[in-house]
Amino acid sequence: MNCLVTGGAGFIGSHLADSLLEKGHKVIIIDDLSSGKIENVNKKSVFYNKSILDSDLLDLFKKENIEVIFHLAAQKNVRKSIEDPLFDAKANIIGTLNILEAARKSNVKKIIFSSTGGAIYGDTSFIPTKESASTNPESPYGVAKLTIEKYLYYYYKTYGLNYTILRYSNVYGPRQDAKGEAGVIAIFIENLIAGKELNVFGDGEQTRDYIYVKDVVKANILAIKEEGTYNVGTSKETSLNEIIEMLKSISKKDCVVKNLAFVKGELRRSCLDISSIKEKGFIIEYDLKKGLLEMYSYMNKNE
Repeated sequence: MNCLVTGGAGFIGSHLADSLLEKGHKVIIIDDLSSGKIENVNKKSVFYNKSILDSDLLDLFKKENIEVIFHLAAQKNVRKSIEDPLFDAKANIIGTLNILEAARKSNVKKIIFSSTGGAIYGDTSFIPTKESASTNPESPYGVAKLTIEKYLYYYYKTYGLNYTILRYSNVYGPRQDAKGEAGVIAIFIENLIAGKELNVFGDGEQTRDYIYVKDVVKANILAIKEEGTYNVGTSKETSLNEIIEMLKSISKKDCVVKNLAFVKGELRRSCLDISSIKEKGFIIEYDLKKGLLEMYSYMNKNE
């Protein structure tokens, strides 16, 4: 198939592009390199240095005969969305509408959307959280992701554009950006290697469901043949303090932990129920220890 990966020079998108190419698909990548890196782009792919906001996407879709879209391009920083909700809405909502308009005008068969779990559900007493839980986003980032999900339903009902929504928990792994807020594990590992202190916003007891990037890629491949909305995580809750202790053990390095003020709009607890996607054959290959070992080894070699 001719597969478009938006954000294909980024962390998750580049791993997905690699996997699709290995499976014999043609891969077209759109990325404006605002956060993605050109060195992440597989040379076997067709690369366009473009924004999803560009007005000529329809020409590209028709030229490349796009069949399936994996939509990962996004403004992914929760704190940035809180500081500048207009910027977040333009990048995430308007950019996605531009993709959807090009898709329906060029007869794309399907779109697989990388959404978010925790940021859409908000703080909930139901842990792990099912897809059927109430959606109460507490950040503009979560609001944007939920809005896109609603637009996908609209485009399906009105134009017949099939879709699958994957609501990720906290993804980590090689190529994760250690310079931004979204990759706390990458930031911690980079600072550990450099001998710097680790900044923790709050008491460190806030929890997340951490899933390795290679397992997320497997969920995307599975989604080609499935439809609906699925949580993608591990259903296991881990605190920041536990992550720090595991990384100290792996690296055999000690560090100073600096506790800063808790950030308004961020969740106290987040963990996803993945029983729905497991029923479709999804299997977790990486537990947290295995994933952290592989990621630490990668970053230690590339520092």
